[in-house]
Amino acid sequence: MASAVSEFGDSRPDARAQLAGMIFAVVLIDPEGCIAEVNHAAEDLLGTSSSRLIGTRLTDRIGPLDPRVEARLTASDEALVARDLAIRVGPHEARVNLTASPLGGYQGWQVVTLSQIGHDEASSQTGGEGLLGAPAVLAHEIKNPLAAIRGAAQLASRKLPHVDKKLARMITDEVDRIARLIDRMQQLGSTRTGPVQPCNPHEAIRTAVATMRAAGGEGDGIEIREEFDPSLPPVLANRDALEQVLINLVSNARDATLRQGGKPGAATGQKGLIVVQTRFVSGLAFSAIRNGRAVPLPIEITVSDNGPGIDPALRDHVFEPFVSSKPSGQGLGLSLVRKLVRDMNGNVSHDRDQRSGLTHFRLHLPQAQDAN
Repeated sequence: MASAVSEFGDSRPDARAQLAGMIFAVVLIDPEGCIAEVNHAAEDLLGTSSSRLIGTRLTDRIGPLDPRVEARLTASDEALVARDLAIRVGPHEARVNLTASPLGGYQGWQVVTLSQIGHDEASSQTGGEGLLGAPAVLAHEIKNPLAAIRGAAQLASRKLPHVDKKLARMITDEVDRIARLIDRMQQLGSTRTGPVQPCNPHEAIRTAVATMRAAGGEGDGIEIREEFDPSLPPVLANRDALEQVLINLVSNARDATLRQGGKPGAATGQKGLIVVQTRFVSGLAFSAIRNGRAVPLPIEITVSDNGPGIDPALRDHVFEPFVSSKPSGQGLGLSLVRKLVRDMNGNVSHDRDQRSGLTHFRLHLPQAQDAN
């Protein structure tokens, strides 16, 4: 260690810089049980700035907690490790791994860490995503019928009246996009699925919704509501990959609203609803660690539905391959979503708001001008 000190000298990051760079939340608690300091990841997780957090009680910010955990947190001289702990941040529930460590020599002070389950980079290093890598022969067998479909659509467009040619063009455009996606699927073992560049997220959303409608969503009685921030800057993404992600999420939301009796809200009498919202989360942008550096993710796209929600037994595993709540589902859609989003240096998560009856899938992506 002495040689490392002599080599790097004062250029080494200090303790504050190290804490700021961590991807999990770190909270310093004083002897009164109040928050004394937080890092950037804690601001992200708790949904507010350090100036608003400092001086408040951590248990008020993330409670109500399991009484046993709360009792151990109050006993600040005891170390604590709690795994898969349910916390509440505002209207949203999250599941975290929590540790509490007393600071020797500082009576009553402790450091609490919170690591949100499903956001760990380590989870992406498991072999799960590798199961998505289609062998070259399978990709070949898929692309052959795609070429036939494209050719048939081109022939049909010559005979269709002008008003219907738009549908034929949509077929050829979607076939081309899927073919490009298959090309990238063959490279899932590589570091990236395709180049990223500035693009308008609202255009990708509208294309995804139109594709979902054309694939059988017309006349199903589901309301799709857009809540867009018109001032949203361009996102840094691969347009085809982002469109595929949104198609999967919007289609899943539609399926969720149809899950009760075959009609939207049949069990409750309420109308099926999908809300696609965009916003810029300035100052509290979620950050991810990519290639050893923090990447701010201020662009948020949320796809919400008023379906029955995800089975609690599957909630922590929905992004894993072959996990599906659909009777005929293959369980690859959300795993592909996670892969594509992470290849764009983004993050995807989900939560269920029981009070409003909505399930939210949230994308956090980098802003185009922030890329270096």
